[in-house]
Amino acid sequence: MSTPSLDFDPSAVPLPQGHFIGGTYHSTDEAQIAVYRPSDGRLLGYVPDATASTVDYAVSNALHAWKTSGWGTRSPRERAKVLTRWAELIDQHAVSLAQLETVSSTRPVAEAYASDVPFTAEAIRFFAELADKLGGDLAATRRDSLGFVTSEPYGVIGAVTPWNFPLSMCSWKCGPALAAGNAVVLKPSEMTPFSTLRLAELAVEAGMPPGIFNVVNGRGATTGAAITRHPDISKISFTGSTRTGAAIMSDAALYGTKPVTLELGGKSPQLVFEHVTNLEHTARCVARGFISNGGQACVAGTRLIVHKRIADPLLEAVQRQLAPIAPGPLWHSTTRYSPIISRTQAQRIESLIDDSRASGAEVIFGGGFFENTEDGFFHRPTLLANVTETTPAVREELFGPVLTVQTFEDEEEGIALAGHPTYGLCAGVHTSDIGQALRAMRRIAAGTIWINRYGRSGDMIIPTGGFKQSGIGKDLGRQALEASMRHKSVLIDFEPMEP
Repeated sequence: MSTPSLDFDPSAVPLPQGHFIGGTYHSTDEAQIAVYRPSDGRLLGYVPDATASTVDYAVSNALHAWKTSGWGTRSPRERAKVLTRWAELIDQHAVSLAQLETVSSTRPVAEAYASDVPFTAEAIRFFAELADKLGGDLAATRRDSLGFVTSEPYGVIGAVTPWNFPLSMCSWKCGPALAAGNAVVLKPSEMTPFSTLRLAELAVEAGMPPGIFNVVNGRGATTGAAITRHPDISKISFTGSTRTGAAIMSDAALYGTKPVTLELGGKSPQLVFEHVTNLEHTARCVARGFISNGGQACVAGTRLIVHKRIADPLLEAVQRQLAPIAPGPLWHSTTRYSPIISRTQAQRIESLIDDSRASGAEVIFGGGFFENTEDGFFHRPTLLANVTETTPAVREELFGPVLTVQTFEDEEEGIALAGHPTYGLCAGVHTSDIGQALRAMRRIAAGTIWINRYGRSGDMIIPTGGFKQSGIGKDLGRQALEASMRHKSVLIDFEPMEP
């Protein structure tokens, strides 16, 4: 099947308006948040900043729908049928969803169409298929009793998703929560709400009871806080910054002691030993690992740690990968490179680079922004050498296409440099020595280790989540479905106990 034409006029894309609550759109007189196009900085539209009363209305709808629709008590296979139809509708509306994803986010339309939309549908399909595979365990008890653990949905789960991958992050949160029989109240980023709103529409079209999946717009400090603190929300799932994750943990403890799943920041290493089979392949992995989505990914591999013997040829190969990169409007199908999401974020990246240079770091490739991009913020892929563990660009998450370079002389030193005092989300290990790879895997404190690759595959069964301040719990995999259910222990005596 041929690929449809993906080029589009961003001003001609119809945008969903308001909050999606109870299966319909709701307009309010709340404060409005301006949404801008990252490619050129132009105003795209407005979304409301939901107040606590709007969040309460959404949660009340969700709880009522959950209690009256039977969603939580349906057989898992019945829920799976609805989720499967939802995934099919996502596939059918791939072009329009890709355009909605592109128009306010940093995702080029060709990548959104080829990767983000299919990933979203497949994640939902995966959890539909997993829905009846997990449900409890039989416990070993004495012969005259039966013990087992049964699983049930929480009720209403609150979710908060980031701006960098709106569609796929929605599927990470909603797929397991809905498959487990919960209702969801989700707040997308105020910068990228439109594709998520459309997903909620398609869920109802697929047969999901109105009110089971609700989307409320707003800022984290207002809407997000109201979701986290609401007494009828029984669990929180969040992807975003470590600082916001800590605030959510605090609110979850203070307002109801509810469980949380947190996928937070990262400062992930790409550790390259001297014995790599294919230097060009490794260079491609390293380059993609830190420039994908303009470096705006929690899992970005932004610390290159390379053996001294191959440092120069590897850096030359990485620069060859970076040299052809050029910016362009995200709504052009030929564009492959992402802009920085906002002026504020662009200024933060430059500030951290300046601070790093002041501490002795040297820009050996790139630096600064591409010219002639109207008012978009396309940062050049940048390599920083002469850095140490205390350099700001090594210590802090920049969320931009900046790679720091450190070298080592032996395995022990390389593995030690790969560790980070704050973060432990991901790590890449490149070597042809499987024993060396496994030794590094054992010792690097990170929730995901990629060996001779960098980045996720389409294997939804593999969970993702971090150590240290990179988070708590897992998204994807069976672990995400288990975390969307609470577990009840049951013990039955065959005969009444003697008094």
